[in-house]
Amino acid sequence: MRVLLTTNEYPPYVYGGAGVHVEYLSRELAKLTPVEVRSFHDQTVDEGQLRVRGIKMDTTHFAGCPQSFVSPLKALSTCLAFVGQGIGDLEGTAEIIHCHTWYAHFSGILAKILYNIPMVITVHSLEPLRPWKRDQLGHGYDLSRWIEKTALETADAIIAVSRSTRDDVLRLFNVEPTRVVVIPNGIDTDEYRPIDDPAAIAQFGIDPNRPFVLFVGRITRQKGLYYLLQAIPHLDPSLQVVLCAGDADTLAMQREIEDMVQELQTHRSGIIWIPKMVSRQTTIALYSHAAIFCCPSIYEPFGIINLEAMACGTPVVGSAVGGICEVVVDGETGFLVDPHLSLEPPHDPVAPSRFEHGLADAINRLAADPALRERMGQAGRDRVERHYSWRSIAQQTYDLYRRLRPQRT
Repeated sequence: MRVLLTTNEYPPYVYGGAGVHVEYLSRELAKLTPVEVRSFHDQTVDEGQLRVRGIKMDTTHFAGCPQSFVSPLKALSTCLAFVGQGIGDLEGTAEIIHCHTWYAHFSGILAKILYNIPMVITVHSLEPLRPWKRDQLGHGYDLSRWIEKTALETADAIIAVSRSTRDDVLRLFNVEPTRVVVIPNGIDTDEYRPIDDPAAIAQFGIDPNRPFVLFVGRITRQKGLYYLLQAIPHLDPSLQVVLCAGDADTLAMQREIEDMVQELQTHRSGIIWIPKMVSRQTTIALYSHAAIFCCPSIYEPFGIINLEAMACGTPVVGSAVGGICEVVVDGETGFLVDPHLSLEPPHDPVAPSRFEHGLADAINRLAADPALRERMGQAGRDRVERHYSWRSIAQQTYDLYRRLRPQRT
């Protein structure tokens, strides 16, 4: 059985959890069956049964439209190119197409119609639950929602990365429950493990003799960086705060965060902003040396970064939202803080200061108790080793493919 994965992200162009997921899933799946990955960039990989081909679209022909439309139009054009190249090679034709994020979903719709093969979608996030994307895409957000809705409601199978995501799919779309299964994200615990690399953190001006709380993520509303920044004045002054944050959704958001960080730095030492996404090995070093990892997201279907931190032996303070609640065990591998989100869009905290103080209290509790940090860090490492193996996740995914193959007509 040959499988075609389509994705917006694939190494070295990865900026979120979906790209990490596709990278590791494709590697493990290729141990079971031939896999081709088509991505939105210029990759070329041939490793055994794994083949990766990127397509980098020329966007100059979008010059006449608003800038906010370029991203969704580029997605549609790239998906047309994916399918226009055919769905196989000299060695055979794909029997399953598996799409990741709305950017790639249109390729699945086309392949299902034109080639009569089953379409699988992994839901890493859902557009209706990210209403702030309209600030970035304008009416392009309506197009992304239409693509996602059409794909999900015609897919042969939908993989939700958490139970809460499955519930959201069933609540928001006309989908039969039997078509939605839960298969979580995973972690490579051989790669993500505690390491001692003081030089890797020293390059950013981090004091190795002071504990620090770490944030890693994109500058986007759903990641909740704003609330962590608001919590900083309430943190134990002995703590450093390291913000590995880049790739802002909009220039206005970038400037807002810059202004907030600069203002905080005038009143407190040890606030270090790394305004870019760093290498994987550097990220592992940051996780390993951090006293606490903070994930203040207001929307997080899974939160693979929490697995990464836990695998490196670091306790997590996270928002009690979505898949974070299924990964972080409150009181065992870290602490969960309820943001008390509004039920109406844009689903922000109804009492932001309560959320900010809750984050600070949980972080301070861990900062004051090294033995508790050690115990929770080890429990987190043990948990990811037991429950989040990519080998198991790839096998579950492959078994789903095999169940779908007889559906061809």
